Amino acid sequence: MQSINTATTNFRERRTKTMRKRMSNALLRAKATLMNPSGDQMTGWLIVVLIVVVVGAVFMTLYQGSITQIWNSIVSKITNLLN
Repeated sequence: MQSINTATTNFRERRTKTMRKRMSNALLRAKATLMNPSGDQMTGWLIVVLIVVVVGAVFMTLYQGSITQIWNSIVSKITNLLN
């Protein structure tokens, strides 16, 4: 359970660090892990895959309504062409 101070700090951090900046930092950390010759390559690739999955999930969650609307529009146009 979060304290009020932790919640306030997290909220401020989310406000100051945009999603683009957080993704950039995550990719830089993943790149550094992959480029490190003494690091484990598999761990680096797992981090990259995890980032891709998380970004895809966030994208699908944020734009689910738009994607559904576009898909329904495409299906209705194809259906109208076939009739």
